[in-house]
Amino acid sequence: MNENEIREIVGRVLEKYSAVTGNPRVEERGGKIIVEASARHVHLTEEAVKVLFGEGERLNAVRELSQPGQFLSDRRVKLVTAKGVIDNVAVLGPERPTVQVELSLTDCRTLGLNAPINMSGDLNGAADVYIVGEKGMIFAQGSVIAAKAHIHMRPSDAKEYGVSDNQHVKVKIDGRRPVTFEDVVIRLNDNFAPAMHIDFDEANACCLEKNATGTILL
Repeated sequence: MNENEIREIVGRVLEKYSAVTGNPRVEERGGKIIVEASARHVHLTEEAVKVLFGEGERLNAVRELSQPGQFLSDRRVKLVTAKGVIDNVAVLGPERPTVQVELSLTDCRTLGLNAPINMSGDLNGAADVYIVGEKGMIFAQGSVIAAKAHIHMRPSDAKEYGVSDNQHVKVKIDGRRPVTFEDVVIRLNDNFAPAMHIDFDEANACCLEKNATGTILL
């Protein structure tokens, strides 16, 4: 019996086992996805920018981010609660309709906050924080979340990967400390660029390195 015949027999046995147990094997989808660490940051409204930095001030781009139209701005703020302070927090642009603060759970502990793990834009149960700028301060009620791990991609990319909008998948990240992340949410938009985003706690857990990639598992 040659090697190909053995592989074929093993494959049939595994398929039969999966059908009996109801636990199909995890399938690796074609291709890799870029994995990026998202540091703590703040999204501000036009009104918040005015209060924090002065009348007529805007967010100016310092560096473009991987997602088209998004940028690291030239502004920094301080986050303050009764239990802690985090200084030099990046502000991302452009301005948004709602103030949102995205932190790691370690950051939340520093500030004494019990923030939910939500998708960006979902402020249900979000924590409160004071945001201090060069010219003023705002009380950002219901603004703090820990962002849920997610993957940006276009509908055309989703077809290639065999996934759909809001689908929850696993992603295997190889490296010095291999980790498989579960419950990663697919987000589709024609303006997105394919990339997985995790926070710094998650990045440290898997020793994420520059130009890291992951494999989507179903």
